[in-house]
Amino acid sequence: MTLSAAILAGCDSMPVNRGDDPDFLAASAPAPLPQQYNNGAIFQAAQSRGLFEDYKARQVGDLLNVILIEKTDASKTAKTSATKDSNVDIDVARLDFNGTPVSPLGSLVGINSDAKRSFDGQGDSEQSNSLEGNISVTVAEVLPNGNLVIQGEKWLGLNQGKEYVRLRGIVRPVDITAENTVLSTQVGDVQIYYGGTGAVADSNAMGWIMRFFISAIMPF
Repeated sequence: MTLSAAILAGCDSMPVNRGDDPDFLAASAPAPLPQQYNNGAIFQAAQSRGLFEDYKARQVGDLLNVILIEKTDASKTAKTSATKDSNVDIDVARLDFNGTPVSPLGSLVGINSDAKRSFDGQGDSEQSNSLEGNISVTVAEVLPNGNLVIQGEKWLGLNQGKEYVRLRGIVRPVDITAENTVLSTQVGDVQIYYGGTGAVADSNAMGWIMRFFISAIMPF
């Protein structure tokens, strides 16, 4: 049981590498059609562009710059109190062998029972997160309604390791600005992961023995 728990706990700390998750890989543009050349003419079909068409992302493989402005603040307080008291008194007359009281008044034998239960619980939880920056992603899919599925990752190599940002979500073309940017708050069904690898990240990670003692399989 201990060996199994150690193996399961070790699975929680699998190393993260660039490109190991297909949901965040950069999407490649579809193969282009054969270019058509019209030698001697000013117009070239291979380099043409619509008269009112801009350079915003709209096709699979196009780049889109996402501006990260994520900030969350959450707090929760819970308090529970319960009390229960019960009392039972029973008086029984002491009788002789004939069934008559020993004395005219009868000597009473008293039985008393008291029970008390009390519970008091209280919990507080607060969490605050902030993420700012930019990440360029690619269009992975164009949905039937015109919305764009975007995905990508950004890695930064530092002295003692690497830091990464991964993003995936759905964007409306109308939310994309003329500079080909979109706010992260305008990305639907968004998945944003921020983490790191290396000596600094490992020093902040909990050991596998401690993870075993706080895991769900620990009965105490």
